[in-house]
Amino acid sequence: MSMNDYILTLSCPDRTGIVHSVSGWLLEQNGNILEAQQFGDAATNRFFLRIQFSLPEKQDVNALQTSFAPIAEKFSMDANIYDAQRKARLLILVSRQGHCLNDLLFRAHSGQLPVEIAAVASNHTDHAGLASSYGIPFHHLPVTPETRPEQEQQIIDLARDLKIDLVVLARYMQILSTNLCQSLSGRAINIHHSFLPSFKGARPYHQAHARGVKIIGATAHYVTADLDEGPIIEQDVEHVTHSVSPAELTQIGSDVESLVLARAVRAHVEHRILLNDQRTVVFR
Repeated sequence: MSMNDYILTLSCPDRTGIVHSVSGWLLEQNGNILEAQQFGDAATNRFFLRIQFSLPEKQDVNALQTSFAPIAEKFSMDANIYDAQRKARLLILVSRQGHCLNDLLFRAHSGQLPVEIAAVASNHTDHAGLASSYGIPFHHLPVTPETRPEQEQQIIDLARDLKIDLVVLARYMQILSTNLCQSLSGRAINIHHSFLPSFKGARPYHQAHARGVKIIGATAHYVTADLDEGPIIEQDVEHVTHSVSPAELTQIGSDVESLVLARAVRAHVEHRILLNDQRTVVFR
C-alpha cells in the first residue's frame, strides 16, 4: 500500500450509471483501481460499493470528497473517502475477562491489525499491568449504579479528547445507557457469546454445558441502545462434544470471541462495512 492510496465507500438507491460515473471520476483524477467490490440488494433496492484506488500524488481527503460531491448528490449517495494509510485510533473498554484485550493488543503491536490503540479503560484494575506492558495508557473508571452517568461521561470525554475513531467493548461487562450508545453510534463494537438469549447472565458456558450444547460461538456487532441487538458484523462457531468440560468450553469460547472481535475491528477500520438498514454489508 502506497502513501497515495485511498478508499471510497458508498451506498445509494440502485439505478443505472452508478459505476460508470464513479469510474469516470476516478479517470479524471488519474486514479488506478486496486480493489473493487459491489453489491446490489434487491430487497432494499440499494447499491453498495467499496473501491480502493491510488493517485499519482498525495491528495487532501477533504478536497477529494468535495470533488466527488456532485456525483454523490446526483445519485443520492452516502459516500465517504478515506486515506488508506491512516490508522484508526481505538479506545478499548474491558472488565475482568482479558482474552479479547490481550488478543487486540498483540495484533496491534505485531502489525497484524492496522490500528493505534490510544488507551484502555476499565471498571476494574485487573489489566492495568497488561496495558502497561504494551505502553498503552490505562484508565481506571470504577462504576456503581449511582455513579454510572458520571462514569459514562468520562468515557465520552476520553473518546473526544483522544480523537477516538472506534470504541471496542472487549468483554466490557456493563450495560451502556442510551445516552452513551447514541454518543458512540456507528463507532462502537461489542463482542458476546452466541448463546443469547438462551443463556443470559453469569457463567453462560456453564449453562451451555449443562444443556449439552454441540455448537458454541461468538457475535460481534455495533452497539445500539437495544441490548445485543445492533447490526451484526461477524460471527463464528466451533463444534464441541459431550466430552468437553465447562472449563474447556470456556476456553474454546474465549478463542472464538477473540477471533471474531479481531475480524470485526479489522473490517471496520479498513472501511469494509456498510449499513443496510438493520443489517450490514461486509466486503472481504
